[in-house]
Amino acid sequence: MALLQISEPGGEAARPAHRLAVGIDLGTTNSLVAASCGDKVEILPDDKGRHLVPSVVHYSEDGSVQVGHEARARAAADPSNTIASVKRWLGKSQQEIRQSSQASRYQFDETRADTAPAIITAAGSRDPVQISADILSALRDQAESCLKGKLEGAVITVPAYFNDSQRQQTKDAAELAGIKVLRLLNEPTAAAVAYGLDTEDQGAVVVFDLGGGTFDVSLLSMRQGVFEVLATGGDTNLGGDDFDQAIFDWLQGGFAAKATAIAEQVELRTYAEKIKQQLSADDEVAVEWSEYSGKLDREEFRALVKPLVDKTILTCRRVLRDAGMEPGQIDNIVMVGGATRMPVIREAVAEFFGKQPLVSIDPDKAVAIGAGLQADVLIGNKSAGKFLLLDVNPLSLGIETMGELVEKIIPRNTTIPVAKAQEFTTFKDGQTAMSIHVVQGERELVSDCRSLARFELRGIPPMVAGAAKIRVTFQVDADGLLSVVAEELSTGKKSEIQIKPSYGLNADTIETMLQSSHEHAKQDMEIRAQREAQVEAQQIIDAINAARESDGHLLQPGESERIDAAIERLKQAIQGASSIEIHEQTEKLNRLSADFAARRMDLHIKSLQGESINAIESAEE
Repeated sequence: MALLQISEPGGEAARPAHRLAVGIDLGTTNSLVAASCGDKVEILPDDKGRHLVPSVVHYSEDGSVQVGHEARARAAADPSNTIASVKRWLGKSQQEIRQSSQASRYQFDETRADTAPAIITAAGSRDPVQISADILSALRDQAESCLKGKLEGAVITVPAYFNDSQRQQTKDAAELAGIKVLRLLNEPTAAAVAYGLDTEDQGAVVVFDLGGGTFDVSLLSMRQGVFEVLATGGDTNLGGDDFDQAIFDWLQGGFAAKATAIAEQVELRTYAEKIKQQLSADDEVAVEWSEYSGKLDREEFRALVKPLVDKTILTCRRVLRDAGMEPGQIDNIVMVGGATRMPVIREAVAEFFGKQPLVSIDPDKAVAIGAGLQADVLIGNKSAGKFLLLDVNPLSLGIETMGELVEKIIPRNTTIPVAKAQEFTTFKDGQTAMSIHVVQGERELVSDCRSLARFELRGIPPMVAGAAKIRVTFQVDADGLLSVVAEELSTGKKSEIQIKPSYGLNADTIETMLQSSHEHAKQDMEIRAQREAQVEAQQIIDAINAARESDGHLLQPGESERIDAAIERLKQAIQGASSIEIHEQTEKLNRLSADFAARRMDLHIKSLQGESINAIESAEE
């Protein structure tokens, strides 16, 4: 037996080298990077001791790039070359980006309108992935300077409601920045990690995450070290920026001389943000702009932002409904994101849930700390046995079946990572190929869901309809990215695709999809029953017609005419009758053709008499 020497006799046990990995909170307004330093995770500062890095990039004519505080300082003087809040643009089309409140200051590259939307800067065209990569590069440099070594990996956080395209573009940006992504981690889950390891609280926890540009609410079960997301909801176009915009609009409406120049608007928007921040500490703020003066108090501010606050509470209500829970069943509410410092938000959350939220961890830092803890585990510095993270997919995933129906393979709010498979078959005799249409959504019809991708499986052996077995496997990884594999089981022929949609869903579309699924549930089930009846009826018609072509000589006088009449009545029912009526006509056709089917069966049984089982099997092979 071989011996493995662990250490010299009497010597100290060798310590494994500490590997360098960080957690990155890539935020809309500000970003942070955190790493394990000794026994705890800390936010890493820049060379001036600042922890928050503004998610702002400035491009100069000489090709130089500035990120963070230096870039934000250039915003008023050079707004068209200073890009902020780019996280909101990941996975979006140029049309969607143009609709954002800050898009008017930029010039878009029309040559890339149909591919990756891009902004023309002094340094050339830059798309959201490239701009995000510049921010991530600055965070990587900051981390390597603090840690005095090269990074081996990072956990990057994303909003829970980021879809496949937005997640993939986040990974693409990291790769462009030279960062190995250990995992994309949902921001609310990261916050739960930070709080779950620092406190003894267990049970149902709501993570209320209102950042600069995105909003998420997640309901988690935290029991015995397992963090499981039970339900999630949110808005990728709601955040602190929108509260700034409300004050900006109020300022514009209250002064005779409006800020019209882009530079003035940038300066006024920055001033609006300062007013918002001051209102978190003071009941009233004196407003001075140019030669005009006034004041804004908390009550007036509360009225200005009431529609935004109501949106956040409505999302909380929907998340609880999805999980079948009431506000009183929630044990703790964790506040995450700089915008949750606003008293108007904390008061609304406390009123809705009937208890005060937890704010013991700096809301700006909680997500980065959680990501840093997870990075330390994934890189191998700490045991993964201390906690387990279980996220969920926000929308159902499935494929199109006959009748333009959706067969859901992975339902909404399924814990990920996950792999699920279902078997399907061919619709027509001799069918040798199958088109796989992958869709996302909650409705029963393909037209009411979102198309993700299409691909084909070829090489299916020609068989009678329904004989082939095609297994379709859906796999969602820990980052929420989807791969689909279709396999014909008898031959092992495979076809697969990685789902990377061109553009993401905006928040309004996501909300509409979920709401419409509830509003049209009864109607959708009726339509599904009708479509399934139509498909079944057409299969029977095709089967009877094929049987008459091969064995028409077995028909009795007048029988063919009666079957023709029944088929015609069934075809008319297929055109728009209810599922009940279609089933009635289908049964009538079955009864009329039953004798013909029996004669065909007798004929084929007689043709097999006297043959051995081995001979029959050989013939089938």
